[in-house]
Amino acid sequence: MKNISNLWQKIPGQIYLLLAIVIFGASNAITKQLTEIGAEKFPGENPISFCNVLFVGNICALLILIIIYRKQLNLRYFQQFSSQDWASMLAVAFLAGALSPAASFEALSRTMVNNVILIGRIEPPLTLALAIFLLGEKVNRWKITGAIISFAGVILIIVLQSFGQNSVDSTNMISVSSGEILAAIGAVAAAISNTISKARLHRIPVGFFNIIRNGFGGFIFFIAALYFYGSSHFMELFSPFLWQWMLIYSAVIVVIGQILWLKGLSKTSSSDASIASALNPIAGVIAAYLILGEKPIAAHYIGGAIILVGIILSQVGNKNETVINQLAEKEHPQQRETGLGFKGF
Repeated sequence: MKNISNLWQKIPGQIYLLLAIVIFGASNAITKQLTEIGAEKFPGENPISFCNVLFVGNICALLILIIIYRKQLNLRYFQQFSSQDWASMLAVAFLAGALSPAASFEALSRTMVNNVILIGRIEPPLTLALAIFLLGEKVNRWKITGAIISFAGVILIIVLQSFGQNSVDSTNMISVSSGEILAAIGAVAAAISNTISKARLHRIPVGFFNIIRNGFGGFIFFIAALYFYGSSHFMELFSPFLWQWMLIYSAVIVVIGQILWLKGLSKTSSSDASIASALNPIAGVIAAYLILGEKPIAAHYIGGAIILVGIILSQVGNKNETVINQLAEKEHPQQRETGLGFKGF
């Protein structure tokens, strides 16, 4: 056992980050593939709907996280946080645990996986803008230029698709699909949650926070779904077919992916995490092709290339920071998830 433990310790942190990125990058395609499997097996009564996947996936992940981080679930942790800490945790849980994944799940049902992945790249520029204007963070020109170019690439993807589909209406306004809007909403929610995390969640234990995020986020989503869709929307919630798939999904996508990511963060620098995050859309596009056979269209190639240029410039900015980031150890892991986009939960 000690030899195995020593072997795990010798694995470079970058390998953990890379494996996590592969899992997170594939999450969009896997989620959509699961819903298609359910639709084929149960025509008209698909138990693996996007709502069920999100809710049951959260429950399964929560149970696994409680087992892993059970030592952090004691009264001392509940008492040591101020009301502001709790308000911040619940706000991030709502944004990152309910609104962002719900919007991303619904977007997957309405548009191409590659749209969700690439439009989700507005998250890093928005996070950077919020950090500058709300937190007073000083950022070099390379990172600002990279963020602007990446944002322009996302806009170009939307515009080119609109023209390519002849969806410009009589008022010469560009028509944006509901799936693209939902993907953008998910990215905006993630950017806001990252900003709150940066400002307020420095001292929250990782395991404790993840349990709160999954638990409260899943509860809020369930209540919202009942309100908007009614109880009939969860009629297939107790399907064995759904739960057997969700146990696998939660264990691999949610738990193993998150553990690999956190393990990688503990053994690497912020720069390594930033580079790994930048690879996420590439992993996602490749996974969409391998799993779903979804080929990028011209708009994806053009906009994606511009986004890639923006990512490269941002990485140059990270390398050229004149001040050594001594706050890295104080950063909450939620902050260093910027740019990962939808991770399956």
